Amino acid sequence: MTAEGIEAVYLETHNWGKAAKFFQSLGFDLEFETDHHSGQFRANHGPTVFIAEVPPTQETRTQIVIKAAEPGPDVEVVTPYEDTHYGTREMTVRDPDGRLWTLQA
Repeated sequence: MTAEGIEAVYLETHNWGKAAKFFQSLGFDLEFETDHHSGQFRANHGPTVFIAEVPPTQETRTQIVIKAAEPGPDVEVVTPYEDTHYGTREMTVRDPDGRLWTLQA
């Protein structure tokens, strides 16, 4: 497998407005905002940070997206590559400690 690096970080929040203000205060630029309390940020030329608001009853999660091709034979594939509604192809794999990782082709 050839990984190109971190493509994005996906964060869930219970308060889109506060999260957006926090990342802008750190120097991230808002690249776009959706009409359902989410948006994408970037600082300099680094990976994107996509933040989505979830209901207070839902536990928030963080996901790191790695830009990569096909994983090697020793990698446990949880879900194979699938097209997403936002225009990418993503796969989920599990590392030896049980963490889930998203690969984006």
